[in-house]
Amino acid sequence: MASGRIVETEAYLDSGDLASHAAWSRRGRETMKQESGLVYMFRCYGIHAMFNIVARESGSAGAVLIRALEPTAGVEQMLKRRGVENPRQIASGPGKLCQAMGLTLDDHLADLVTNTAIWIETGSAPDVILKSARVGITRSAELPLRFFDGMSQHVSGSRRGIVWEQAATRAADAGGGR
Repeated sequence: MASGRIVETEAYLDSGDLASHAAWSRRGRETMKQESGLVYMFRCYGIHAMFNIVARESGSAGAVLIRALEPTAGVEQMLKRRGVENPRQIASGPGKLCQAMGLTLDDHLADLVTNTAIWIETGSAPDVILKSARVGITRSAELPLRFFDGMSQHVSGSRRGIVWEQAATRAADAGGGR
């Protein structure tokens, strides 16, 4: 079994977000309007599979691209799948992540609620979550919809961003703290 901690994501909104598949792809629009929790897989540049999760408000469209994982189990298997030796290169990008985890276009529309091969568990939040512009897009590039663990060495792009959330703030908001 291969697993990892999600350390980087990008949000894609409805048709008003020109970088979103909901704005320009019939398949993307149809998929991104379905129930939250479904897997939306597509091929990028005709080469790389991309792992997205439908996540939207009622009556809208949207998905979250899982951009990077920090491997936690099955590291040897992931290294072999990727053909690399450096653990930082296992899943530090959406195409690498899919290859490392064995995710393919066949996983399209898998239901993360009922699926036993792919699932997401609650884990501990990073100390600092940063946000920045999304990576590798030109349309709606001004939207700061990339979120990542500011301390992780496993993110795919620049680790520059602005603080979106900190552990101390979360604890204070939850009534915790010192």
